[in-house]
Formats: sequence, C-alpha cells, structure tokens
Amino acid sequence: MLHRRQIRIISVVILILAAACSFISPKTTGTPTIPAVTNTPGTPTPTEPPMALRVNGEGVWLAEYQASLQQFQQAQTSAGTTYTDSEARQMVIDDLVNQVLLEQGAIAAGYQPDPVAVQNRMDALAAQMGGQDAFQTWLQNNFYTTDSFNQSLALGMAVEWEKQQIMSQVPTSAEQVHARQILAYSSDNANAAYTRLQSGTIFDDLAFQYDPVTGGDLGWFPRGYLTQKAIEDAAFSLQPGQYSGVIQTELGFQIIEVIERDPAYPLSPDALRTLQKVALANWLVQQKANSTIEVLVP
Repeated sequence: MLHRRQIRIISVVILILAAACSFISPKTTGTPTIPAVTNTPGTPTPTEPPMALRVNGEGVWLAEYQASLQQFQQAQTSAGTTYTDSEARQMVIDDLVNQVLLEQGAIAAGYQPDPVAVQNRMDALAAQMGGQDAFQTWLQNNFYTTDSFNQSLALGMAVEWEKQQIMSQVPTSAEQVHARQILAYSSDNANAAYTRLQSGTIFDDLAFQYDPVTGGDLGWFPRGYLTQKAIEDAAFSLQPGQYSGVIQTELGFQIIEVIERDPAYPLSPDALRTLQKVALANWLVQQKANSTIEVLVP
C-alpha cells in the first residue's frame, strides 16, 4: 500500500538526468494522519497542518507546496527562464493537482510499488551522481531527506505507471491522410496560385515552384497531430486528388491537396507520441471535471 503522506515526486526522466537545469516536478499527496488522542482536561486537541490544496479530499501540505514552488523557481533561474510569481504559482499548483490525480488513478487500478525496485532506483541514482556523498548533497540542495525521497520515488513510480496505462490505450494506427501544400506569405500570392490551379495547373508542379525541396509534402498525419487545426480539418474533408481553397493560418496562406487516405495507417513514432500526450491531457481534463479540487493558497 502506498504511503498516504506529504512527499514530493520527481519525474523519472528528470531523475535519470539528475535534473540540473530542468524543472523538477514535485508532488505531494495524502491527507496527513493525525494520531488518535484521548483528550483530558488541559490537553490541546491536535490540529491539521495547514494545507495548500485538496484533491478529492487528499491534501497537499502548505510546506510541501512552498518547497515545490522554491524548487521550480530555482530550476527556472538555473535554466535562464523567467515567470511571474503568479505564473509560477499556477504552474506548480497545476502540476501538483495532475500528480495527485494520476496517483489516485494508479491506486484505484490496484497498483502497488515494489520496495526493492524503489531502492534499486535510489542506488542507481546515487551511482550516477558519483556516490552517496554527492547524492546526499543533491538531496539537501533540493529540499529532500533520504526517507522522503525514497517514498517520493515510490509514488513517482505509481504516477508513471498510470501515465503508461493511459498512453498505452492509444492505438498504433489511425485514419490518416497524405497531403501536400502550397504555402504563400501573402494573400495575393495565394489567390494567384489558386487561380492557376483552377485554370488547370497541376498541383504537384505548382507546389514545387513554392517549395523546390519537398514540393510541400506534409507526409501522413492523423487527426489531432497538426498544430494548425484549420489545415487538418480541410485535409480530412477532401478525397485524394482534391484540393482546398486558400486557408489563412499563423504560418501564412495555404492550399492543401490530399494525395492518399487510409482508414488505418500506421502512426509514425512522433505522431504516436503526440496522440499519447493528447490522450493524457484529455484524461486529466476529464478527471478534473469529475473531481473536487480546493486551492487554499492565493
């Protein structure tokens, strides 16, 4: 059973890289357990430590939130990036909420960490950092004790397990189109190109005039992959050999032609990773919509 107490989580990837310049993603979960006390006259009643937020009744201690915020700000200073205090607070809160939700999902699915695997990871990290002395220095610099970091790893493994469960549900093939584009940087040039297409110019020939290297080939892509949704929507509305009108996007003015379509074309590694990230983001959105989240800090 996972320890239900306030502890920080560092993402597995950042841990492996020793996290010198990246944001160390901390996380704490679990409402702290207050020991039962039989009150006698003059005996004070224990009070709950101050909380920064609660997710479905599970609290994140204020002290842990503050340490997480300090870690984030320290990491951003090292990386040379700057956020306002408000932005930093919101990013840390969002990260903490996401981590709690993922841990809760893992627990609901029956996940339990392997203490041996946790210790092995601790030992491997210490070895990568140059030994126990260097590891202990790193822990102190990042606001950890050996015990809290050990438990942090255990919960971190639960979070990573739940992420993998979500992302593994994304199929490795999907409906996709193979398309090419004509990209112009002014509406006049784009409209001129469209007029030439309407007059019978072959799309492929014209595309190579605008892009001599690739001929505007966009390759195969599924829904949810392109950064320009208008281009994606246009492409999936066309059949092979058809082309769109002029579409204005952040990139310029584009005309799309569909070359091929396939209802179950294998996803490229990059497309699969993108759709897995989308699936994870959608899962978190749904969980938040069905959860009770109380933010107790300004």
